[in-house]
Amino acid sequence: MSDTLAVPASLAVRNMLGDTLGRDVTVNVGNPLTQKDLPTATVAIYVDSYSKVVAVLGMDLKLAAFAGAALGLLPVGGAEDAIDDKELYPNLAENVGELCNILTGLLNKEGAPHVKLDRVVFPGESVPNDAQAHLLALGRRIDLSVEIARYGTGTFSLSLA
Repeated sequence: MSDTLAVPASLAVRNMLGDTLGRDVTVNVGNPLTQKDLPTATVAIYVDSYSKVVAVLGMDLKLAAFAGAALGLLPVGGAEDAIDDKELYPNLAENVGELCNILTGLLNKEGAPHVKLDRVVFPGESVPNDAQAHLLALGRRIDLSVEIARYGTGTFSLSLA
């Protein structure tokens, strides 16, 4: 068994998001989330069986709102209103929280350490310092611009510890 996780390929991210959302999803190399994005970002913290942080996923408000709406089969207007209001409405947050749990599948591979979702930090909540450090660090990471068909485009950053 390998003791390290592998950064998922952009194709794996596209396929998992597309399959989960039931929509065409396009991914391109994107810019990483920055410190100024964190107050409105949705951040998922993944841990190993020893509760050690092993990966941190961040979605900017646009991607979280669009993905939450797409997963719930909600009209795009609700997501656009959330973006305009700079908050993730509870129904969208619930859906994107479930999506973060599903995205654990990007990290769990045969022969690799088991990873589980520890918690999701939603816009307006404080991202723990260790999670911030992982999410903003250089290194083993993937940063994508994700477009969800008929919804919109946002930023996806996944960083491994």
